[in-house]
Amino acid sequence: MLIDRARIYVKGGDGGSGSMSFRREKYVPEGGPDGGDGGRGGDVVLRVRENITSLLAFQFNQHYKAEQGQGGTGVQKTGKSGHHLYVDVPPGTVVFNEISGEILADLTEPDETYVIARGGKGGLGNTHFKSSIRQTPRIAELGEPGVERWVKLELRIIADVGLVGLPNAGKSTLLASASAARPKIADYPFTTLEPNLGVVAVGGISGQTFVMADVPGLIEGAATGYGLGHEFLRHVKRTKVLVHVLDASGGLEGRNPLADFNAINAELEEYDGELLERPMIVALNKVDLPEAVANLPRLKRAMTRRKLPTFVISSATGEGVQPLMNAISTTLRDLARDQKEAASRQKKEKRTYTLADANESAWAVKRLSRHHFEVTGAGIERFTKMTNFDLDEAGDRFQKVLTASGINQELTRSGIEPGDVVHIADKELVWGHMEELGVEAEKYSRRTAAERKASRKRNAGTYEEQDEVE
Repeated sequence: MLIDRARIYVKGGDGGSGSMSFRREKYVPEGGPDGGDGGRGGDVVLRVRENITSLLAFQFNQHYKAEQGQGGTGVQKTGKSGHHLYVDVPPGTVVFNEISGEILADLTEPDETYVIARGGKGGLGNTHFKSSIRQTPRIAELGEPGVERWVKLELRIIADVGLVGLPNAGKSTLLASASAARPKIADYPFTTLEPNLGVVAVGGISGQTFVMADVPGLIEGAATGYGLGHEFLRHVKRTKVLVHVLDASGGLEGRNPLADFNAINAELEEYDGELLERPMIVALNKVDLPEAVANLPRLKRAMTRRKLPTFVISSATGEGVQPLMNAISTTLRDLARDQKEAASRQKKEKRTYTLADANESAWAVKRLSRHHFEVTGAGIERFTKMTNFDLDEAGDRFQKVLTASGINQELTRSGIEPGDVVHIADKELVWGHMEELGVEAEKYSRRTAAERKASRKRNAGTYEEQDEVE
């Protein structure tokens, strides 16, 4: 059974935490901080493999997590980065964001890759926080959590030719007659419950080959979900040429073949208007029946008015099948030539997929209720997740960033009061405590600036006195 839809959870590896370490050796007094950085977490990467033909594997395993980065250690040693996790998918896989429905990637080429969940950055060790006024920084960052989300995968079969038409029009029989495919065939509607593929060879061993797909379940109302057509219409979007197989006899119900033809085309247009812009060949099938022979003159006239190439065939006996395959082969060659000429006129850029980078400096304050506020923004949320609030100096640094970025001021303008809760990322902070630390941090910043200025003056005076003595 063809499994062409799946839903999976992906999570990039968390970054390793930075180290808070100090160099302590017998003959190295005041060695200073030497904590190394954490390693980066691994990415979850979708990779196209030609030998995979369905999404069956995702029915048994829906969770994919990349390896975490290791924490940093002393002597400024950076932790080992986590290995990437490669998840193999078949050609023709479309990746959707489950929440927004946005197409994230359309993977068609062999070995094509897409980073679906990026790993987190490693936290900085205390080496990075050393300064002239902070000789022994007791601060280190936590590793950034990896990106996690649910995504939907949808397989759209890649075929050169798509056979479309009502159930029992003879599509499966035509596929079996023209190729080595052996689909299930019977005299009742919806015999074919999944797309079938067949490789057609034209011109012998050294001739042309192409892949032909029997797309089942197309009936009136298929584009809106009626019957089985809604499940399989997406497979038609990959095809380069459409072959409309029409039961010229009208079937056992004595239907009007032209009405059937118009109904299927209307469904294709409603699903995707571009489908009818592709080359279409009409195959008037079942001419081994007298009812079909009687309908041929008016059907041919109707197709001539539409300027559609038309072939009279019998899938059951093989009559007219080879000329139809030759015409399909010629159409595909012409399309390939046109595409090659178009590519030569303009440079074709290699398609790449990347995760969109959010604006790191942008943030917003939102009042959730009377005593609850929320601060959002890619940069501030990442910074919050990587702050180790168990360390006092880390809390001071966090407050400085809130003040410098203007978030504290915006919260004040929004009417926040002591005791109110501020949500940032996965943290809940109480405003009274934040405000006190912010004031202390501001005083500390002014005091240290004055001290640095005085220190420079003292040093300058000392140097002048030394020059005079010399």
